[in-house]
Amino acid sequence: MTDAIERTLIVGPGSPNGTRADAAAAARRLGERIAAEGLADIDYAPVDSPFGTLYAATTRRGLVRLAFPEESLDEFLQRLAHRLSPRILAAPAALDPVKRELEEYFAGSRRRFDLPLDWSLITPFAKRVLRKTAAIPYGGHLSYAEVATEAGSPRGARAAGNALGSNPIPIVIPCHRVLHSGGGLGGYGGGLERKRYLLELEGALTPRM
Repeated sequence: MTDAIERTLIVGPGSPNGTRADAAAAARRLGERIAAEGLADIDYAPVDSPFGTLYAATTRRGLVRLAFPEESLDEFLQRLAHRLSPRILAAPAALDPVKRELEEYFAGSRRRFDLPLDWSLITPFAKRVLRKTAAIPYGGHLSYAEVATEAGSPRGARAAGNALGSNPIPIVIPCHRVLHSGGGLGGYGGGLERKRYLLELEGALTPRM
């Protein structure tokens, strides 16, 4: 699909004369123009992590999405276009603050993220849950029931779990710090092994031998 779009940008639909190099150059020029004129609503870039390549997206408000490697780039972009805006630009430099803070976090030298966040993809109830979750300190944890209670829904542990499972900005909004009341890991959108890794990184769990 991407190749077809690039070819259309260069030579128009149906023309056989465009090359991949021409298309890449045209896409680059288009991207530079969009960036220079501030026409993009969303910037995105890949981000290295111990889990593989993540994809991050920002708006003028802040970080709006962080996706684990299981989500393909096409899926990532399609969801952003559908939920927010199709005016999306690959802009690695714009994501440098996100990359830097995540790198520091994974290296163990950052305990709190200072990135501005865009909550546009989060429903009102989920926003209450995730704001309480964002306040859980590094190395700490709460139960699903405690988070639900703090979000104003004492009987809403299951709904809180659903909100945490659909967190569009994992790691930065630390939904991995919410556990079952008995101490079990519970669920995690990125998989339980990643949840365990993050909790061990923060010292909330003892590393397995």
